[in-house]
Amino acid sequence: MASKTAQPKKSDRSNHSSSRSRALATPTDLTPAQVRTVTEAINPIIADAVALFMKAKNFHWHLVGSHYRDYHILFDEHAEQLMESLDPLAERVRRIGGTTLRSVGHVQALTGIDDDDDDLVLADQMIERLLDDNLHIAKQMRAAIELTQENRDHPTSDLLIDLLDATEKRIWFLHEISQGGSNMR
Repeated sequence: MASKTAQPKKSDRSNHSSSRSRALATPTDLTPAQVRTVTEAINPIIADAVALFMKAKNFHWHLVGSHYRDYHILFDEHAEQLMESLDPLAERVRRIGGTTLRSVGHVQALTGIDDDDDDLVLADQMIERLLDDNLHIAKQMRAAIELTQENRDHPTSDLLIDLLDATEKRIWFLHEISQGGSNMR
């Protein structure tokens, strides 16, 4: 029978946290305060992207109605965009010496996106909720762009600008869908 490797107690793990933090602190010419400021701006955006990914997949899986196929595909595309944004953002935080999300609990603590646990959400409500959430993320990104520029972290700013453009495209599509066809004659 193989012996189990003893896991350190939480108190033992905390004793090593400062040496681990130093090991994770990638060298950069940004000051520790600048790294902290940028990290604190980016991690909530990552948490929001994780939460909105889950919401988009939830709606993708639980959609009903006359626009099923179109919305099903759209929600999946949006979820893929959100998922694709995670690694570049998290790796950017690590590249400047910050640390990023470690758990679902960490995501929950940082996200501004509400859970959507309703048994049934009508398609038009899904569109409105996703629109509101994408507007929230866009606002967070704009603030982070300004902050990263102020803190001399132009590569993070550039990354956020590209991600903001994709977010604005999602907002545009969702907004146009929310207008319905009643004004068309």
